[in-house]
Amino acid sequence: MLLRMAEGRRGTGTVRVGTASWTDPTLVKSGWYPKGVASSAEARLRFYASRFPLVEVDATYYYLPREEQAGLWVERTPPDFVFNVKAFSLLTGHPTQRKALPEDLLEEVAPEHRDKQRLYASHLSADGMAEVWRRFQDALLPLDSAGKLGAVLLQYPEWFTPRHSSREELRAVRDRLPGYQVCVEFRNGAWLAEGRDRERTLELLSELRLPLVCVDMPQGFRSSLPPVAEVTSPELAVVRFHGRDPKAWQKKTVTERFRYRYDEDELREWVPKTKHLAEGAREVHALMNNCYSDYAVTNAKQFTDLLSSADVPVATPDA
Repeated sequence: MLLRMAEGRRGTGTVRVGTASWTDPTLVKSGWYPKGVASSAEARLRFYASRFPLVEVDATYYYLPREEQAGLWVERTPPDFVFNVKAFSLLTGHPTQRKALPEDLLEEVAPEHRDKQRLYASHLSADGMAEVWRRFQDALLPLDSAGKLGAVLLQYPEWFTPRHSSREELRAVRDRLPGYQVCVEFRNGAWLAEGRDRERTLELLSELRLPLVCVDMPQGFRSSLPPVAEVTSPELAVVRFHGRDPKAWQKKTVTERFRYRYDEDELREWVPKTKHLAEGAREVHALMNNCYSDYAVTNAKQFTDLLSSADVPVATPDA
């Protein structure tokens, strides 16, 4: 199955719309997958890929991906299908569960931390962290070789603030994931505070050719970023939709936090913004992260239709 690229005016990039999961249990239970499909991992992915040209893999945040699994993703999707892959938690300064670190790398953990159930990058030796980066990269080689690796999503935590050490961390990204497209999502509003702070962030990302992940999310929190739509790389722009419920955003479980269904007027706000992104980048990835029940897949289809109606070039699966 090939993708049909909608015609657009010259100089405008193509928009791919998808969701941040095809395996969420509430989606599987929602009835969106046809009878006989929901119970099969292979059938679910094949069905999803017949409806959307893009998906984000979030499971790789919790555990290092496996090359064998990435190979199966390649086999089960059409030639032009694209995967964005969220970086393993240790790679972006988040803690990870001890059980998520390969056993042979536990010897790289400082002795005083080996019994802890939550580990941070600072608990590992420099060689240990270099090996984690290498294994993450190697596991994605099947996707990259098949031309199906869209971008690696580096989502940084709230405590990753705009200071010198953070900027140096961003400068090191290209060397740590050579040859891979990477995009950056912040979870601290100071990076995009109006004025010089925002300008400095956009200038840095543009210098490094790292796409800023634009977000639609609840406002009023330290983690809140404004709905800025700016291109910082000519290759790619990314938008992630997290919902707009401030009460849900404070919940601890992922299922509760992203339980939000956008209405069409809310999605329509992002049509001109997405069009602006497409005018500056070769490709735009728009991902619904409101993965509860069929909310994300429903909103992804609605957003695709809204973009098409506005004459924005979109990639759609072609039967």
